[in-house]
Amino acid sequence: MADANGNLVEVTGVDKVFHRGSEDIHVLGGLCLKIPEGEFLALMGPSGSGKSTLLNLLAGLDRPTEGSVTISGERIDQLSERRLAGWRARHVGLVFQFYNLMPTLNAARNVELPLLLTHLSRTERKKHVEVALSVVGLNHRHGHYPRQLSGGEQQRVGIARAIVTDPTLLLCDEPTGDLDRKSSDEILDLLQALNQDQGKTIIMVTHDNDAAKRASRIVHMNKGKLTTDAAA
Repeated sequence: MADANGNLVEVTGVDKVFHRGSEDIHVLGGLCLKIPEGEFLALMGPSGSGKSTLLNLLAGLDRPTEGSVTISGERIDQLSERRLAGWRARHVGLVFQFYNLMPTLNAARNVELPLLLTHLSRTERKKHVEVALSVVGLNHRHGHYPRQLSGGEQQRVGIARAIVTDPTLLLCDEPTGDLDRKSSDEILDLLQALNQDQGKTIIMVTHDNDAAKRASRIVHMNKGKLTTDAAA
């Protein structure tokens, strides 16, 4: 749920410092970012600029050293580990560059995995899986294993897994980075449809200018800070 100004995500004064022995590594510094509900945001920048660190903070996979991360009106940086795990299961869908599918499970079982953390019955889980696979155009491949699918199809399964719980946020880390141009365009078409037709709020880390142009806004990062905040 967005705040009074329509913002679903608000990152305020966030620093992130990693400790390596006696060395402090400053990854994010005083970062502030607001993301309206229903936006498709592309996050760009060179390697080491802090993009993936920011994505991990938004996913509740890490916590800021200083500052606050508020999503749907909730300070997720203040949640206990137990509450944060529950929050993440309800609100976050993750899409990875290398798909992260379980090779011993077929497409339907891979998509079902996040639902095993819910109280849904087996029949209800099956219905949710069917809907998610239908959305990504792969219902006919539900019984196929990852090794039997193309890279683009595997990424579609990954997206189906990410949306099967109807999350608040869809966080994509280089979702087209391992795909050829044709498969990349198909995945970007799907992400745009999820944003425009279903109102999903999407944050996508990418190095690909063509991919970034599909977003409604592009934000650039460098050395842990936002450098520009421009419309796509």
